[in-house]
Amino acid sequence: MSSDSNLNTKFPLWAPRPVEETLDIYANWAASYDDDLAEAGYETPHRIAAALAKFTTPDARILDFGCGTGLSGQALQMAGFTNLDGIDISAPMLDKAKIRNIYSRLWQGQPGEMIGITAGQYNVIVAAGVVSLGAAPPETLSMIIDHLAPEGLIGLSFNDPTLDHGSYEAVLDQEISLDRVRTLSCTHGPHLRQQKMGSNVIVLQRL
Repeated sequence: MSSDSNLNTKFPLWAPRPVEETLDIYANWAASYDDDLAEAGYETPHRIAAALAKFTTPDARILDFGCGTGLSGQALQMAGFTNLDGIDISAPMLDKAKIRNIYSRLWQGQPGEMIGITAGQYNVIVAAGVVSLGAAPPETLSMIIDHLAPEGLIGLSFNDPTLDHGSYEAVLDQEISLDRVRTLSCTHGPHLRQQKMGSNVIVLQRL
């Protein structure tokens, strides 16, 4: 595992950046990603899985959007969900996810697109730490909503730096005001416990 000093260099990621830079960061991080996040006390995926379990069934068809190395898929599996697909823009991260044998289907996406997905195909889309500063831009939430089945669910998180930035909540507020989604639950809790960073875990339903 990384030392504390290395952890401090791994997580100053909470700022907008070009897609190319994001891809480089995650390609270089893939080998140590799981260990680094375990050391940091990464709790958001388990919190999302537990929140979704209150509103849907174990056999719900779930897309793990921005699945990375499969930590979120693993949390969903541990919560009892059995029908998981995963997509990520980082090939090195996907290579790690494949080893877990969690997903029925796993493929590489493109930034700003939902390739390989038919609108309405999934009744649950999970984005654990994905629609946030340093990862996908705010408008990604609207794209996810566009592809979700009617009355389907989104499980996502906004970490503290993302909440402080305001742009991501602004998109969410707009989508709610347009009656495209409603909030079923929103709770603040630990994100990276060792860094004393929290996150809002949010479950939305498409209207």
